[in-house]
Amino acid sequence: MDVWYVSYGSNISEKRFSCYIEGGMLEGSEKEERGCENTTPPKEIKKVMLPYPLYFMREQSKWGKGGVAFIGHTPNKSTKTYARKYLITDEQFREVVEQENNVDSLNIDVQEIIDKGYADLTAGWYGRVIYLGKEEGAPMFTFTAPDTMGTHAYTTPPRSYLSMISSGLKEIGLSQEEIVAYFLTKPGMEGAFTKDSLYRYIFS
Repeated sequence: MDVWYVSYGSNISEKRFSCYIEGGMLEGSEKEERGCENTTPPKEIKKVMLPYPLYFMREQSKWGKGGVAFIGHTPNKSTKTYARKYLITDEQFREVVEQENNVDSLNIDVQEIIDKGYADLTAGWYGRVIYLGKEEGAPMFTFTAPDTMGTHAYTTPPRSYLSMISSGLKEIGLSQEEIVAYFLTKPGMEGAFTKDSLYRYIFS
């Protein structure tokens, strides 16, 4: 069956997400992704807004020293997080979750996640899969940390990671000024930058 994988982090960039489908590594990352057995590109790609708060945490990732993006578990109608959704097979989605959590194999029961609203599949960074409803008959899923927002300290993301997300945000139509304004107040970013210093951090 087909499902929508919804990304709010570096996979907003179509080129970045293609590494999880086809395999490979982009500049800025330190890890080559294995890709999926089925390397067919997404059938559809769409912009979407999520009512979940975006934040940054962790100390070190494949992008270098600093945090990476997560969303909180509880939706909030006043919160708007930019995202992009990719229509892929459920098997491809399973392999994307495996790659994001650095595990060889996961068992994902799509119907069980739909019924419960979420599932904690692994203790990995992106071990919680959240059901976001349906569009065009296909269920939508994203993933985030199993831990509640605020459990760990917020941390500023490395320039390479933030630049990759920004590339994706440009692809869905945001200007550089809108991107800076979007990131400036997010936990992990708030108080660490002025508008000017964040602009230089991302785009210079």
